[in-house]
Amino acid sequence: MRWRDTEHTGLKVEAEGHVALVTLSNPPANTWTVHSLAALRDLVAALNADRDIYALVITGEGEKFFSAGADLKQFASGDKAAAREAARRFGQAFEALAAFRGVSIAAINGYAMGGGLECALACDLRIAEEHAQLALPEAAVGLLPCAGGTQALPRLVGEGWAKRMILLGERVDAATALRIGLVEEVVPRGEGRARALDWARSAGRQSPTSVAACKALVQATRSGSFAAALVAEREAFVDLFDTADQAEGVNAFLEKRAPQWTNA
Repeated sequence: MRWRDTEHTGLKVEAEGHVALVTLSNPPANTWTVHSLAALRDLVAALNADRDIYALVITGEGEKFFSAGADLKQFASGDKAAAREAARRFGQAFEALAAFRGVSIAAINGYAMGGGLECALACDLRIAEEHAQLALPEAAVGLLPCAGGTQALPRLVGEGWAKRMILLGERVDAATALRIGLVEEVVPRGEGRARALDWARSAGRQSPTSVAACKALVQATRSGSFAAALVAEREAFVDLFDTADQAEGVNAFLEKRAPQWTNA
């Protein structure tokens, strides 16, 4: 697919089987710019179009930073138009990431601050290396999280911890992040990428059409009613019978063989 041959500003992209590995690459702290945010938005769209990709892993280049968030130099002038454009780009990028049809996993290999943490929050699952530090410190510099942080963080950790991190500027280490539900697993230094790829390969053993439907239903619980969701769940179950993967999955089980998914 074309995404494999396209330059993505601030991102390095490679494929490992059915997994796209995205590495944030803007030394020294892997900060986001309007250009790298646009690149992420476009990359996710291209990955969604590639039916051979079932999962996405995102991590940071180097050993110290997942991402330190926005490059604050772009806000030094106080230009509201520039601020509006940056906020719009953050929203587009991370909303696209959250809506990726497959499984997305953040391998947090160091500091995940501000927009760096918001990128991880947009993923389905998060793994933190033991030395990672996570925070939303925007209020300390007269700003606020504008890429979903005030909305996604409370859903994961509850209002109390979200307020500690956002209103008090409290930074949490990997162990605390695991305890409060901000990450799903903590691994030793240097092992986040490998563990995330293990999880991505596990997702690849599931029917990708089923995974996409399940993900949409789970995420719908954030805003829809329980009764409506139950109806949608039943309809989604029936809709899977229009897919080749449904027939392949059932027949592979009955024939005692591994299924060969086509994501169709």
